[in-house]
Amino acid sequence: MSKHTGIVGTGNMGGGMAKRLLAMGWPVYIHDKDAATQQALQALGARGCDSPAAVAKAAGTVIICVIDAVQVQDVLDGPDGLLTHMKAGQTVIMCPTMAPAQTEDFARQLQAIGVHMVDAPMSGGPIRATDGTMSLMLAAPAEVLAAQNELLTTLSNQCVRISHKAGDGTRVKLVNNMLAGINLVGACEAMVLSEKLGLDKEIALSLIERSSGHSWIGSDRLHRVFAGDTSAGSHMRLLAKDTRLAMEAAQQAGYAGWLGGTAAKAFAMACEQGMGVLDDSQMLEFIRNNPAS
Repeated sequence: MSKHTGIVGTGNMGGGMAKRLLAMGWPVYIHDKDAATQQALQALGARGCDSPAAVAKAAGTVIICVIDAVQVQDVLDGPDGLLTHMKAGQTVIMCPTMAPAQTEDFARQLQAIGVHMVDAPMSGGPIRATDGTMSLMLAAPAEVLAAQNELLTTLSNQCVRISHKAGDGTRVKLVNNMLAGINLVGACEAMVLSEKLGLDKEIALSLIERSSGHSWIGSDRLHRVFAGDTSAGSHMRLLAKDTRLAMEAAQQAGYAGWLGGTAAKAFAMACEQGMGVLDDSQMLEFIRNNPAS
């Protein structure tokens, strides 16, 4: 397999993957609508392209790392999109979190022109994308995964093959992110309770991290808040989208749980209050200011 790899969408996660590949000596071709984002990666050695089509012409494998299905369709269908410029035998690695039916539809669109697709949602944040320790949830035929093994294992030392069927990677990502949303809302609620009880929040968190209440996302986000870090590593709107999609998938499966809907409501309300572009660690501030009625 040629190591020439393209990435369309080089924000937090896509940018992290680009840095990872560049650090490991891979030729990387990138396109992002934000010129500054693209230029910053070009300064590190990435080769900038003016369209998704230009990426497809330069790279045998193209990673799509945009936000949602609307943006994916634009990458595929736009005037300089992938569908009219990719050739049979190339591969798309599809990373956005979407509804499973949307992932399946994109796989069909690509298959119609002879292009393989790996359903490959990610988890872990931009730091772990950069150092190669994020999780990749992979769904594709075994021979497609085998052909992409060197790239996938360079991107992540936490690759998990879910199944051979596009859409299953997305399904397990929704399950994961529903739990991440529940854990984050719960961790923030616990911190607000510790404050109300007059406890030192950092001592309380330190105890939780040694005890049964610990969660990775809770620790990561609360330490960020306590350090005064207001940079947007993971926008609130993303967990709002993912928890909403998880609840839609649950409804389609005929399942009504206890906590997922509550977490989805909290993220949706935070976005309604203008917090969508803030880091999701600001869920702590939302919980402080919005006691349950």
